[in-house]
Amino acid sequence: MGEKVCRGIRGATCADANTGEAILDATRELMIALIRANNIKVDDVAYAYFTTTRDLNAEFPAAAARLMGGGWEDVALMCSHEMDVPNVMARVVRVMVLVNTDKRAKDLMNVYLKDTSKLRQRGVSTDGVTRP
Repeated sequence: MGEKVCRGIRGATCADANTGEAILDATRELMIALIRANNIKVDDVAYAYFTTTRDLNAEFPAAAARLMGGGWEDVALMCSHEMDVPNVMARVVRVMVLVNTDKRAKDLMNVYLKDTSKLRQRGVSTDGVTRP
């Protein structure tokens, strides 16, 4: 095991609707996939930064992480809206999780679920997991 450094892991998904339940469900699914793909231990998480497209405003996606328990309620979390870019994909939740890890950047797995796999055409597997 090498020395731990702070690295970012990206993820994205689409919510089915602009409702609190849909945003929380989509975010929970994304976080579980990201955690599993990278074997993330909550004590190694520096923070998680969530963004949504402007058409999602019924709930904070970070609430899904808090509701997961297991120490996520103690992680620094932040939410914001993305830039209002023309023709942007609808109802997207993104996350950047910074983790302290001894893995190399190329060994970390980014996760793109549902239609967001189109955001990262190169290197996206059928399960939506990519390498940086």
